[in-house]
Amino acid sequence: MLKFIRSLFGPKATKVTAGELANKFGLELRGDPKTIICGVAPIAEAKPGQIAFYSTEQNSSAFKILPIEVLENTKASVILLQPEQVEHAPHGRTLLLTPSPRGNIVKILGEIYREKPRFGISPDAIVERGVFFRSKKTVYIGQFATVERGAVIEANVKIYPGAYIGRGVTIGNGTIVQTGAHIENATIGANCVIYPNAVIGKDGFGYTRQNGKNVFIPHVGRVVLGNRVSVGANSCIDRGAMTDTVVGEGTKIDNLCQIAHGVVVGKECFLASGVGLAGGTVVGDRALLAGHVGVANGVKIGDDAEVGANSGVFRNVPDGAKHMGYPAGPGTEFMRHYAWLRKHVNSND
Repeated sequence: MLKFIRSLFGPKATKVTAGELANKFGLELRGDPKTIICGVAPIAEAKPGQIAFYSTEQNSSAFKILPIEVLENTKASVILLQPEQVEHAPHGRTLLLTPSPRGNIVKILGEIYREKPRFGISPDAIVERGVFFRSKKTVYIGQFATVERGAVIEANVKIYPGAYIGRGVTIGNGTIVQTGAHIENATIGANCVIYPNAVIGKDGFGYTRQNGKNVFIPHVGRVVLGNRVSVGANSCIDRGAMTDTVVGEGTKIDNLCQIAHGVVVGKECFLASGVGLAGGTVVGDRALLAGHVGVANGVKIGDDAEVGANSGVFRNVPDGAKHMGYPAGPGTEFMRHYAWLRKHVNSND
């Protein structure tokens, strides 16, 4: 019974053929172009009718290369793989060849499991007069969502139930604002995803102490998100006090992150869960901050830098550097300190 219920409400795959995928994504096809694909699965678990991928790409240490026997024994009807692995594919299977199976499986997942289009404004939504729609017929606004006057809603925007869009907010083309998200004092780029209960554009934690009392500093800046930015569930991005808080194009922010007032994050960065950036922090392009990294006020993290999990960053991180620890420093230095500490602790036991 449970399996039946899951089949009703689980993700629905759109049937496609191998030939259709090859044409759409520029893949080399070997085998029957009419092979039907009904779903995607890991290569070790795939069944007939599904597509799986095998890759020796090592884009990061998180990607594990599976034994070649997994490819040789797969039951998948269609296999996405690199040309040099063709000889290991089971005989008679339909193959889609590409130098980057990892990159293309992402596109195929989006194609096969794409959500059915949603359009229209719920009668239970609150949309004030003075909201500007670029193409109202392409927009979806769910039940009990609120869009206040002065907001600009571009084409193909999806605003899910219970979301709040404040006065003067701009939501870019194709952006999705999920349930319970709260956005004000912000400009959101195209094709962004704002996950449930994210809060964007509220005042930052800006105070000054006068005569022994904490006095709030009024905030007049905004939040500006570039195109293709993702903001995870329950993450907060504060508006700037006098300057804007900026997140660059393509940057991905995980759940439960805090980006304070006046922070500038570059393009194509990854901020893992629990990252906290204090006011005035500058993060360069393509930086990677692992889980629960904390960065102090005004620190600059360079382009292509990486900071290890649970690190506390109190000084600038150069371009391309890999830092870790508390306080964070070069990774090799941290490991030497750790090895010395273990050696001397064990010698005292």
